[in-house]
Amino acid sequence: MASVYYDARLSDEERRAELWRGAIFVHSPTPGSAALCALARAMLEEGFGGVDPRRVHDVVPVDDTVAILTRLKPAFIHHPECKKIIPQIMSELGVDIERTYFDVPRMRSAYPSDYLTAGIAYAFHPHRDTWYSAPQCQINWWSPIYDLAPNNCLAFYPHHFDHPVDNNSEIYNYYRWNATSRRSAAGNVKTDARPQPKPQGPVIGPDIRLLCPPGGLIVFAGAQLHATVENTSGVARYSIDFRTVHIDDVAAKTGAPNIDSRCTGTTMRDYIRCSDMSKIPEPVVSLYNDGSEAEGVLVYEPRSAT
Repeated sequence: MASVYYDARLSDEERRAELWRGAIFVHSPTPGSAALCALARAMLEEGFGGVDPRRVHDVVPVDDTVAILTRLKPAFIHHPECKKIIPQIMSELGVDIERTYFDVPRMRSAYPSDYLTAGIAYAFHPHRDTWYSAPQCQINWWSPIYDLAPNNCLAFYPHHFDHPVDNNSEIYNYYRWNATSRRSAAGNVKTDARPQPKPQGPVIGPDIRLLCPPGGLIVFAGAQLHATVENTSGVARYSIDFRTVHIDDVAAKTGAPNIDSRCTGTTMRDYIRCSDMSKIPEPVVSLYNDGSEAEGVLVYEPRSAT
């Protein structure tokens, strides 16, 4: 069973060491995380034109919701305030912003299963981010925008932190995904045909569902098996997530143990430093090269996608 820490007074180094052992951390809202949540909420409420975003499945045609999310989610990802707020959150939680790199924050949505669960609002099956070419040292930061319930949150499967899951992660290459699948999310409405790593055998429970208030943060290793809970709450769930790596972990190729990931490529070129928005130096990134660099697009550029 994983340890769960609530508002733990540990250093960032101690927290990372616990994450690599399978621990999960829950932090109360900070001024920065509350501001990020408020920004996302304001954009959602403006985007849906006065309709309660949690109730759009009752009144808004699904194709209209897809069109709204297709505009709204990239606008949030690239909002200039996000790149200011995330370093603030890191500083508030004792993270060294000179040595920590983050990727852009994503806004996620989880609707009732008879409305929209594919493409732009994909409901994730049990998975590790490391099946999707994330490094073993990746840390995930996840925050709800509205109140959570046990039937519209995340589920974690702590048994599998150190027990493998039969999976098909070998089908996934990050560079091919950037080239062929990433830009097609909005075209998958009823079902999602994009090739994604999934369990090929049983996932052993019980699962853990952690409920924090809007702006609270759930922090876990990218190697932690987790899933979107099937939403039977009657209201849509919206959340924010972003990922970080510490340059010392990147250079040492340390982190959580890899017990079953066989994907290729790396997301390492996506991270930017909290202090000055610079990229991870290419000589360090090259430690993660595996010979598949010519198979697609190393860094996804949405403005150049067609």
